[in-house]
Amino acid sequence: MAFISTKNIKGDIFGGITAGIVALPLALAFGIQAFSGMDSPQASSIGAMAGLTGAIMLGFFASLFGGTHSQISGPTGPMTVVAAQLIAAQWQMSSGNLSAVLITMAMAGLFCGLFQVLFGIIRIGKYIRYIPYPVLSGFMSGIGIIIILQQIYPLLGLKAGGDMLHLLVNLPQSIAQGFSLTALLLGLGTILIIVLFPKLTTKVPSTLVALIVMTVVAVVAGIPESMTIGNIPSSLPLPFFAKQGLDLTGIDFVQVLSHAVLPGLTLAGLGSIDTLLTSVVADNITKTHHNSNKELVGQGIGNAMAGLFCGLPGAGATMRTVVNVKSGGRTQLSGMVHACLLLAIVLGLGAFVKYVPLTVLAGILITVGWGIIDFKGFKDLLKIPRADAVVLITVLVITIFVDLLTAVAVGMIIACVLFMKRAGDLVEGSYSSQEMQAFDKESPWHDEKGLPENILHKIYIQRLNGPIFFGSITRFQQVMHDIPDNVKIVIIRMRLVNFMDQSGLYAMETAVKDLQARGIKVLMTIIQPQPMYMLTKMKFIPETLPKENTFETFEQCTEYLKSLDW
Repeated sequence: MAFISTKNIKGDIFGGITAGIVALPLALAFGIQAFSGMDSPQASSIGAMAGLTGAIMLGFFASLFGGTHSQISGPTGPMTVVAAQLIAAQWQMSSGNLSAVLITMAMAGLFCGLFQVLFGIIRIGKYIRYIPYPVLSGFMSGIGIIIILQQIYPLLGLKAGGDMLHLLVNLPQSIAQGFSLTALLLGLGTILIIVLFPKLTTKVPSTLVALIVMTVVAVVAGIPESMTIGNIPSSLPLPFFAKQGLDLTGIDFVQVLSHAVLPGLTLAGLGSIDTLLTSVVADNITKTHHNSNKELVGQGIGNAMAGLFCGLPGAGATMRTVVNVKSGGRTQLSGMVHACLLLAIVLGLGAFVKYVPLTVLAGILITVGWGIIDFKGFKDLLKIPRADAVVLITVLVITIFVDLLTAVAVGMIIACVLFMKRAGDLVEGSYSSQEMQAFDKESPWHDEKGLPENILHKIYIQRLNGPIFFGSITRFQQVMHDIPDNVKIVIIRMRLVNFMDQSGLYAMETAVKDLQARGIKVLMTIIQPQPMYMLTKMKFIPETLPKENTFETFEQCTEYLKSLDW
């Protein structure tokens, strides 16, 4: 394709290979988790192949047609949780008809892809920025907790099924009936390697090391075949209608389609959010700008292809994307190389994958779930506004015990209602404060004329107007990102900022840390009480920005600048 650059071909190949190595154990683990609700001896091998196929198809086509240069796509936690719910429900409804399950999953993947293409065509990507941080925090933490809880059973060598409440209620009884100490030791060993190995070196992915080492240990220990993945085909993936052993007779396709539409829409929504958040991460690292709507189209084509071949749907994967970028990947070529490597592994090493223990993959997924949980949001739970805390906890609970789409919808409704109340309070407050303008500690913006002429070229003044909240942080991040590198000091003027929420505060923290990492000194002038409360309560001041770098008036800031040794 004309838009695939070969200027960075060495970095793209190395980045793609590294990302593919990282993706291998994750694709296996997510695939097996998705099919864990099937009470079938084939579940593990089918799941492993579905995970690998999804990573190959989505990874290749999303890179080829997408709008984020260095993004790596594949099965992810949120998408796997939804797919697992769909597969478990269809297994029960079809009385264990494997063909019906695979066709329903394939149709859901196709619908997911079609919806995402539609999202890109109608330019819905720009609206992702209006999701408040507490909603995302509760949502992602809920997914992380679900992944961890679902892996406790395979970690102990037990079979599990049912919803989260069922899993939690039956866990003590299942443990009392007997668990495998061997499985537990293998799983804990996997977790220890993943956590400790990066302390030795980060050049080799710790998940791959854990997968190989603990599989070898398991083979030497002679664990039973029932505790391993089992055989997976070492051949090219085939479309669902051409798969050997798939029986299409007697299947009600109208019913299958009706059961696949809503999960497909859910997958499309979650995949779009997950992907575009990863795109922002990639932009911040590479200092580029992605095309959100083009990315959605690329993801849609990739997920449709994954569905066509009975692969697990997915999204842009943050960890794999960061690994790719850090390893030199800069263009879409790196994502295509990652997919081709996985295909080569399927064709050449599929026979060896059957020895991988399920408990090892459970250990890998537990570390993935742990990494998804937003501990920063929990740490600040008692400091953030009560309304944000209510939204976060509500979304978290609904995500775990109801479903993901309901959690996001309820969270958005609550957040919008609370924001409308806040906006109304601010408007009402402005009516009564007009007569108090004479008591402002700062004079109007012409007070900047007092800066010495000889240092003006070294100073950049960023004037902020109005609230910094979840709906405005995209623009805020853009203007902060565009600050030139040649300046020595940035002054952030907060005089007209009358409100800041959790999303705004975290965006401010990221922007200031980025500037400091570039060797730029940041100063801030603050008047209004609510932003000052947020900045001090959350310890942005003094931990990120020293107290001595903040000023009540611009005149005080000017005097400070004059006192510096330029």
